[in-house]
Amino acid sequence: MLLKSFITYLTHEKRYSPHTITSYQTDLDQFEEYIKNTFHLNFPEIKHTHIRSYMVNLMEEKKSENSINRKISAIRSLYKFLLKEEKVSQNPTILIKAPKIPKRLPVFIDSQKMDQLLDSGHHFNESFESVRDHLVIELLFGTGMRLAELIQLKDTDIDVYSGTIKVLGKRNKERIIPINKPLVNQVNSYIELKKLQNFDNNLPNLIVTNTGAAAYPKLVYRIVTSYLNHISTNDKKSPHVLRHSYATTLLNAGADLNAIKELLGHASLAATQVYTHNSIERLKTIYKQAHPKA
Repeated sequence: MLLKSFITYLTHEKRYSPHTITSYQTDLDQFEEYIKNTFHLNFPEIKHTHIRSYMVNLMEEKKSENSINRKISAIRSLYKFLLKEEKVSQNPTILIKAPKIPKRLPVFIDSQKMDQLLDSGHHFNESFESVRDHLVIELLFGTGMRLAELIQLKDTDIDVYSGTIKVLGKRNKERIIPINKPLVNQVNSYIELKKLQNFDNNLPNLIVTNTGAAAYPKLVYRIVTSYLNHISTNDKKSPHVLRHSYATTLLNAGADLNAIKELLGHASLAATQVYTHNSIERLKTIYKQAHPKA
């Protein structure tokens, strides 16, 4: 009951995205199951020692530091809510220290390889499915939008006259992203082709399935993975890799870091600065190749 109240709070008051809500629900369901099966306790009875036991269990299951940190973050948020609602008398997460996450550079695809995929004409045809897939890749790489933002896009969010896309980001924060003329034309062509499919359900969503239903995360993942397999040997081939690629491409071309922050919809500059590491590594490579004293 307490967990249900918390999820309702995140949904209606915090207005988190459906993807984020699902993550919270899954992580907290797993935590609750472990606590009940192992200690037979409810949320108000849990101490910091029980949470540490849960962390040890996650480590024994070989969960990554990122995964453990995400789960602990969800538990922290839950107890802040329960404390505010006076459902618990103390917050057991105060004494919990999350594991350190080793710094990893964002994985990205080189812009030349992306051009090779999108412009060669070898990987796409004129069928509705192929035209849609092509647009999905172009939008993710050409705007840096998040997966959830792509799925929520409506036909009316594209302003063909100003060459912009209106995106609803985290915390329902709206931002405008400029797009080039070829992408505007591609969106127009796709929308016209979508109308010709005569789907039974005339949804406002821009990206839809082969039957006209709203696109869902696994579909977009499959599309991205399938096409990136043609040009990349990286283990990671997700929509977020294309977001990283967008940011890295802009930075390498000399774009201002604050401008990239606004385009990505980051709340702080710190989140954007991670891309400077990729740019520095690129400069090091150029230096080693070009400088006689390198």
